[in-house]
Amino acid sequence: MFASSSSSASTGVISGYNSQDSYKKYLKEKDADPTKRTFSYFVLTGNRFVYTAAVRLIVLKFIHSMSASADVLALASAEVDLSNIAEGTAITVKWRGKPVFIRHRPAAEIEDARSVALSELRDPQTDDQRVQKPEWLVLLGVCTHLGCVPIGDAGDYAGWFCPCHGSHYDTSGRIRKGPAPTNLEVPVYRFIDESKILIG
Repeated sequence: MFASSSSSASTGVISGYNSQDSYKKYLKEKDADPTKRTFSYFVLTGNRFVYTAAVRLIVLKFIHSMSASADVLALASAEVDLSNIAEGTAITVKWRGKPVFIRHRPAAEIEDARSVALSELRDPQTDDQRVQKPEWLVLLGVCTHLGCVPIGDAGDYAGWFCPCHGSHYDTSGRIRKGPAPTNLEVPVYRFIDESKILIG
């Protein structure tokens, strides 16, 4: 009698129990209410929509962070009206945090700049290579020696003079005397019309 009970307990078999029937009954009960399936599909679809929207937002923020801001774009170029610059005078404008000299040159000044022999120049450039229109000279106002700002209408060549270390530039912005190794830089610019230029 005891041996029979022990044998039944060791096998773990319950009389009248069928695991496959119970599982099928569980699935039937689970699928009996169609609203549960609808809710499950709704939740899954909603989650996918939220994930997609989140990924799209992250991508857009990354792309916008790579684009230049409005203030950076404003500094990237500068429009200058030339109509108020009298012949023989110059103005200084700011572009990308640096001074830019714009000089309205008279005919005598243009002729003087053109008459200089290239053999006399440390950094040989003709005047025509440095201007788009002979009467308008546009230069970056930074000394090429140590980055000082030269003074206009000064120096031994009536152009620009850097008092910090004594560099002299002529009426075309070319280095003629002193420690500066190269001419004053000509920035990228273009004429929008007869009286306006866009620097940058």
